[in-house]
Amino acid sequence: MDVLEAIKGRRSIRAFKRKTVPEEIVEKLIDAASWAPSAGNIQPWEFVIVQKPEIKRRLAEAALEQSFIEEAPVVIVVCADEKRSSMGYGIRGRVLYCIQDTAAATQNILLTAYSLGLGACWVGAFNEKEAREILETPQEIRPVAMIPIGYPDESPSPRSRRTLSRIVHHDSF
Repeated sequence: MDVLEAIKGRRSIRAFKRKTVPEEIVEKLIDAASWAPSAGNIQPWEFVIVQKPEIKRRLAEAALEQSFIEEAPVVIVVCADEKRSSMGYGIRGRVLYCIQDTAAATQNILLTAYSLGLGACWVGAFNEKEAREILETPQEIRPVAMIPIGYPDESPSPRSRRTLSRIVHHDSF
């Protein structure tokens, strides 16, 4: 699949078939994430693979009751190691670079999932403190995104995009 086809064809999927995602596919998604760019090649990401129904249910509750999270066969929680980023870049690494880096990893997961016939959704709306408790993360590990993944049971239409003429500025704003 061409990368532009994946970028333009990918949709946020919130309905999944009751079909297990094989472990080797999940591993491919994490491998793709690990190839994302990161500031100073620090690679501050950590991934929690969630398949237990009870943990998915609790994550869905922490995510403002977004029930589709628990309905997905697998949820990948992308986390940022703030301490790791700060060792290379101080405060800017802790508050910005680790977020940018994990966002790039998240996008790699979404695009790879789509290219493999899977559906996924980037969920950022959740109570971080609750997610930390559910996942038992160390203090320096910050949950940044939940990605419910499975075989899509819906086919959303493309959403509108702002035109390039409205978002591009040359030489200054």
